[in-house]
Amino acid sequence: MIICCGEALIDMIRAPIPGSGDAFLPLPGGSPYNTAVAIGRLGIPVKFLGRFSTDFFGETLVKRLKANRVGDELIVRSGQNTSLAFVKLEKGKDPKYVFYIEETADRSLRTEDLPPKLPEDTRCIHFGSISMTMEPIASTIETLVLREGTRKSADQMDGAPILSFDPNIRTFMIKDRDAYITRFEKWIANSTIAKISASDFEFLYPKVEPEKALQKILAMGPRLAICTLGTKGALALLRRNDGSVTRVSAPVVNLPVVDTIGAGDAFQGAFLSWLEMKGKMSRSALINLNETELSDALFFANKAASIVCSRRGAEPPTRKEIEGLKTPERKTAAKKPAVKASGTQETAAKKPPEKAAEATKAKTEAKKPAAEKSAAKPKADSVKKKSGF
Repeated sequence: MIICCGEALIDMIRAPIPGSGDAFLPLPGGSPYNTAVAIGRLGIPVKFLGRFSTDFFGETLVKRLKANRVGDELIVRSGQNTSLAFVKLEKGKDPKYVFYIEETADRSLRTEDLPPKLPEDTRCIHFGSISMTMEPIASTIETLVLREGTRKSADQMDGAPILSFDPNIRTFMIKDRDAYITRFEKWIANSTIAKISASDFEFLYPKVEPEKALQKILAMGPRLAICTLGTKGALALLRRNDGSVTRVSAPVVNLPVVDTIGAGDAFQGAFLSWLEMKGKMSRSALINLNETELSDALFFANKAASIVCSRRGAEPPTRKEIEGLKTPERKTAAKKPAVKASGTQETAAKKPPEKAAEATKAKTEAKKPAAEKSAAKPKADSVKKKSGF
């Protein structure tokens, strides 16, 4: 089972009303909340841990969780108001947010609200987003993560569940950049999986290209570091017990983009769900994923995110919708040398002699008509505008 913890709020989405101008449509949201819904829709056991208001918005949040098979047993109720996030959407741009979160229920999660023990079948804890920029919830979740990171059980490599972290950075929520990065790197060091977008890296390490930044993240301690690159798909680095690192990438799917709300949440929810579906949700299984498995997991997640981008709002797909999505045949990318977490190259797997192969290829190409050579070139997949997840 997967537990998602963090903020749960109402997204106020601007929507035109014919003859009356614009209004705001209240929709349940929050990054960890959306991730839990994405996991539930894929049929994977999941619960949400957090603090919800008893107001009618809080009731709306609970109702959506239940409708998507997300357990609410770890939710504490409060008379405080529900957090509100007003969202402005502009064509071709990432969403802009204004939050109303002072003294609200979700951000007020305290250590006393935590259960003394999580369910025995907890195999993954997912956390992150703006909940890690607010108190007391940030310190509360940090306490939970550090506690559960040392939990003992019989069926996992070192006793602890997988800890999944997605910072989902909203820069206007961060008052002290240096202080945030210090805590961010502590959370990274205690995570098993870190998923970070290219736009997150622009804030964290602005002078470092995404892949170098991802290597930096991997060197801090996670076993798997993933960077989502919008229209360029996703890149993952997996660190194995011998110190070697497997590098895998996967494309997005070419679908019309309506908006990008919830795309990154759907990606992470689908990725974690794939691990559960395939029996890979343990630390020992994670580090032994082969390249094909990791590529399949990334592509499954990318398909989920692409489908969300083709819809209005954070509406993640079902497993049937993901598996039924028609996609071009993926090309097998040429292998790059493996890299250590420090960025130094290791020796890649042995290859057959290349000179003979190149000569054979040259002869074959010389015999092909020009039109056939042109048609043989693969076309790259893309989406119509920035996905931003």
